[in-house]
Amino acid sequence: MIKKFILMGFVCLFSASAYSQRSLKISLSSKKETEVSPIVKEKVEEYAAKINTIIQEEKKLMEADLLVLQVKNLDKATFDKEKAQIADRYSEKIDQRIEALGFDLDNVIQKQVKYSLLNTDVTSNEELKAKLLKKFRPARSVTGYFSYGIMTLTNDLPDNELDKNIGYANNLEFGLKLHYQLSRTSPWAVTSGLGFSWRTVRTDNNMIFARNAENSIFLEKYSGNLDKNKLRTGYIMVPLGIQYNFSKIKNAGMDIQYRNCYEGFKVGANVYGGVQMSTNNIIKGNDAELRNRGNYQVNPYVYGAQFTVSYDNISVFVKKDFSNYFKDSYFKNDKALVFGVSIGFE
Repeated sequence: MIKKFILMGFVCLFSASAYSQRSLKISLSSKKETEVSPIVKEKVEEYAAKINTIIQEEKKLMEADLLVLQVKNLDKATFDKEKAQIADRYSEKIDQRIEALGFDLDNVIQKQVKYSLLNTDVTSNEELKAKLLKKFRPARSVTGYFSYGIMTLTNDLPDNELDKNIGYANNLEFGLKLHYQLSRTSPWAVTSGLGFSWRTVRTDNNMIFARNAENSIFLEKYSGNLDKNKLRTGYIMVPLGIQYNFSKIKNAGMDIQYRNCYEGFKVGANVYGGVQMSTNNIIKGNDAELRNRGNYQVNPYVYGAQFTVSYDNISVFVKKDFSNYFKDSYFKNDKALVFGVSIGFE
């Protein structure tokens, strides 16, 4: 009985669809999730056409029998009784002819389920398994990210002049992240990418970065009222690391399992290296505004390590430079330490 209801629903759906398109010439595309498999649509429309042919053929025969009945001039009670018998006979005949068509509803439903899952028609278990293997292959992608962190300079030596006057410092970064899952069910992934990083150091106590003719840098007192002062350095960064994902293994069917490495709780660690693009010394006071791009003895190369904790596409991280922030003996042994938040665009 349930199969008959499902079958009649299919027939009514496609019959109404075909009729409305012929009458109004309107075709509204449905959402991807509710599309009907082309094979299912073809089979149901073919079945509906055969049913319609059977009904029309039997209807003509029944009408002929009713005409014969009418010319007999029977009384109303006898006429109605024989008319009902004719209708029952043709109804039973129509049911028998429809049943003889051998429409396999279970097979049609199975094909629609497969299409809804994979958005494609498959004709064998081998094809279905191949489609599932393709859909749930290891996660390997390149996605964008943006991060912002609060930066400080650490030093295991006595405080130098910069340590005594450092203000708010930050690190802004964006770029591309490579994610390479080792296997379909592996919790481990290799991470790398390419980023553009801008590190900004500000000073307090009305101090500014200055340099002499020999390009030696030092801090000096600004003579007027200071509104803005920052030393900003840009780097091209390349990280290389690993990530562990705590999400559970899921079952896709047909003995195929996978782990979604883009969701859930993750931890990662990486090393990184970078090369300097440029350094800008920006000063704005009541006397004038200065933007000077040049050599402020910032280290042209940077390298260090990072530890990251993530949930879905939100991460918090801490990164520590192993290289000095400035080269040679300038503000000796100062190294960047950054605490920040990153958003991935996956």
